[in-house]
Amino acid sequence: MFERLASGDWVNAGRVRLACSLLLAATILSYAVLLATAHGTLDAMGRPIGTDFSDVYAAGWMADHGRAAAAWLWPDHYAVQQAIHRSKAVPFYGWHYPPPFLLIAALLATLPYLAALALWQGATLAGAAAVARTIVPGRGTTLAVLAAPASFVCLGHGQNAFLTASLLAGGLWLLDRRPWLAGLLLGCLVYKPQFAVLLPVVLIAAGNRRAFLGAAVSSLALVATTLAIWGWPVWHAFADSLPITRAIVIESGQTGWEKIVSAFAMVRAWDAPVPLAYAVQGCVSALAIVGAAVAARWASPAVRGAVVCGAALLSTPYALDYDLVILGGAFCFLVADARARGWLTWEKSVLALAYAAPLVGRQVAGLTLVPLDWIACVAVFALALRRGWVFDLAARQWRVPLLRSS
Repeated sequence: MFERLASGDWVNAGRVRLACSLLLAATILSYAVLLATAHGTLDAMGRPIGTDFSDVYAAGWMADHGRAAAAWLWPDHYAVQQAIHRSKAVPFYGWHYPPPFLLIAALLATLPYLAALALWQGATLAGAAAVARTIVPGRGTTLAVLAAPASFVCLGHGQNAFLTASLLAGGLWLLDRRPWLAGLLLGCLVYKPQFAVLLPVVLIAAGNRRAFLGAAVSSLALVATTLAIWGWPVWHAFADSLPITRAIVIESGQTGWEKIVSAFAMVRAWDAPVPLAYAVQGCVSALAIVGAAVAARWASPAVRGAVVCGAALLSTPYALDYDLVILGGAFCFLVADARARGWLTWEKSVLALAYAAPLVGRQVAGLTLVPLDWIACVAVFALALRRGWVFDLAARQWRVPLLRSS
């Protein structure tokens, strides 16, 4: 059994197609039932369809009606959500994003709620699939993206992980081909800054000045646009909201520790004190960023992309299970590199299990406190580093023999 797992021979094209086809069918059926049993913009349980999209749409509506800065005031924001869904009992979803994301929210809020949700998820999912297929050409790539358990989670929450993954993976793929455009894409991650913290280090380590400049231009342009439209009050409101967001959402885990994919959440779920959780997260973040910097300096472009995608998730204390769509970028880069240079032992099996992890990760963490999704991130990150070591650093400098699975 261990020999088959090590070789990955059980992960063949036929089984992958069958598994993805079944997962996609289950996704379509699940959301068909959700819509069929809904009442207006609420599902059968009284939650907004697209759950987290409720706060995006409400913030956009407030911006469109001259109340942009009030989007970070939770009572005001909740009142708008209640009005949109015509329910006083609708769950509250807080708006925690920096002002650049308000640009998208304001555009979406010009449409009816369900139309805006469909456009948002459809367009960003199509973008993520296009980026994935660019990295790994073939119809099977599109099927794998659509059927991914992480995609299922993201769709259910109406979240922005498809956009985040497209910007990050797309920028990394273009880094050596079109560095200026790559930087422009990476700079747009200012809207989701916890996944962009490591990027300056990566770009400096890669020695890519044009990409660094492009990232600076796009991020500053987005900030300047928000200032031109709404002025300083939106940034002041965002800054004022950070302490309560940190205390309630991150440190107290009111979102649910089982949903958060980070070392910080893992330690806090085990009832450890906040300072210890930050210390553990700090160590993990440092290791992830150092690994990304080393890969940016020495590894092939595909390995670098895989390491950075994994490090982006590991380096923040606040990533949720829908953000595991970003890990799909690492999958694509690893598959692309394996097609070019061969598979190493355990790679196919670990990637297959990590791909499936979000299907049960939240439930496993809730029942057992075992952070399966976080373990999947660590495993993929480790695989990418090992591939960089074997094929790039060690093989180049010390001519270490390569061990490939058949």
